[in-house]
Parts: sequence; C-alpha cells; structure tokens
Amino acid sequence: MSKIDIPSIEKDGCSPLLQQEKAITLFTDLKSLFKGPVLIANVLPVFSGFWLALYFSDASFIDNWSLFILTMIGSTLIMAGALALNNWYDVDIDTVMARTKSRPTVTGNISLQIVLTIGISLTGLGFFLLLFTSVEATVYAFVGWFTYVVLYTMWSKRRYTFNTVIGSVSGAVTPLIGWTAIAPGFQQVPIILFLILFIFQMPHTFAIAIKKYNEYKAARVAMLPVVRGLAVTKWQMVIYIACLAPLPFFLTTLGTSFIILATLLNIGWLVVSISGFFTKDDLKWAHINFLYSVNYITIVFLMMVIVTLPIFD
Repeated sequence: MSKIDIPSIEKDGCSPLLQQEKAITLFTDLKSLFKGPVLIANVLPVFSGFWLALYFSDASFIDNWSLFILTMIGSTLIMAGALALNNWYDVDIDTVMARTKSRPTVTGNISLQIVLTIGISLTGLGFFLLLFTSVEATVYAFVGWFTYVVLYTMWSKRRYTFNTVIGSVSGAVTPLIGWTAIAPGFQQVPIILFLILFIFQMPHTFAIAIKKYNEYKAARVAMLPVVRGLAVTKWQMVIYIACLAPLPFFLTTLGTSFIILATLLNIGWLVVSISGFFTKDDLKWAHINFLYSVNYITIVFLMMVIVTLPIFD
C-alpha cells in the first residue's frame, strides 16, 4: 500500500504555514498598536538631539555609546508605552473611524487588559533606563508622556480644539531628551529644535484633520476643522508655517547649507499652504500638505546630522 504524504503538523496543532500567518498577524497588530510610523518619526529627533549635543559639546560618540543606547531604547520604550495607552483609552473612537478600525484594540486580537499592561510596563521600563542617562532627560520624557497620555488623550482630545497644541508639546520634547542626556537643555540650539517640532506639528495635524474630516466628525473629536471650519484652519496653517521661517537663522552654527535648505523648504511649504485658498479640492490639497510636512521634518532633522558629520568639518 502506497504511503500518502500528509502536511506536517506541529505539536500545538498548527501547520508551519498557519504559524507563519499568525506571526505576520501579530507583527501587524503590534505595528498598529505602537503606531509604527509615528514611533519612528518621534525617535529620529531624539537621535538628532543626542548627536547635536555631542557635536556642540565636542564629545565623542564612541565614549558615549552606552549612554546613546540607554537614551534611544529608554525613550523609544516610553513613547511606545504612551502610544499603547492612547490606543487603550481611545478604543471607542477607533471603532468609529475607518482608518483605525483595524487596530488590535478594536478587532480584539489583543485584549484591552493586555494593551494596558503593555503600555504601563513599557513606560516603566523606559523611565528606568532613562534614569541612567540624566535626570533632566528623564524629566523631559515624563513631560512628553504625561502631556500625551493624560492632557491630550484623556482630557483635551474630545473636548477642545487646542488639543493639537497640547499634543504638539509632547512631540516637541523628543530632541530635548536626546540633548539633555549629554548636556544641559537651557541652550539656544535645543530650544530651537523644540520650537521647530512644536510649530511643525500644528499644520501637520491640521492637514490630517482635514483629510479625515468626516471620520473625526463622526467620532466627535474636537479637531479644529470640525469645530471651526476649513477657512479658519487654513489661516492657522499659513500662520504657523510662516512662523517656521525665521527659526533656521538661529542655527547659523550648522552652516550656510542647512540654512539655505531649511529656508527653501519653509518657502515651499508656505506656498503650498497659501494655495489652499484657491483650491477646489480640499482633500487633495490637505494630502499634499501632509506629504510635504512628513518630508519636511525628516529632511530638516536628517540634514542637522549630515552637516555635522566629521567629513563636513
């Protein structure tokens, strides 16, 4: 009698293919839970702040590599914990909004109790690691975490249009965490880094709010375009973007190349924002603004690192 080949079954009753599918699903869920792109976008300024502090302090990266690891891992864990807690608290809103319906807190792939435990555990571990860097870096991390989790997520997001201002503070402290792991933060460069990130986040978030206007309205989230309308939002975007224009000139120590590039980016974004008053397609215009803002902040903070590399000395 010939032997019939049967697909191998693991001891737990799952085939290798099914196990692979489960692993992919878990990875996707964790990426959604920690808002992967948002997490990465917040880690970059921490690195830039750390790198610039080394540069302006004439300190060696090799001599501070262990401090770098503690700073990056600690701050990343804190931010991941905050994002997980945001998902845990906002599950009712995420259920209504189309772009968030696939999050594991909504689908039930990861229970709310587990998400809460993950958020608290990562936050605690992150602060523990940051305490080995400096007290000031830990304080800035706490300001960012508390502002995002408590003041933004739990208090203002559903009630007030200035929720965007509060949320921008939490994102703007990230370069201060990196900088103060090396040097005191009450200096011109880290303060300007904070201002760039703070101001950038306002039009960036407004662009998202316009793109997802119907979803925010359905979820009753107090975003500016939902409460005050598109015209008011467009004017505020133009004003905030215009406020970015003078900031590169406070970073003359980074060189002419950086100032020119940052200024050109500022002018370009201002032109794009002003075009909103003449567009017939607000959603397309908001999407262009969103894409510009993401590339803007990435290029600016990467350029800060590039122009301070040893080969540029």
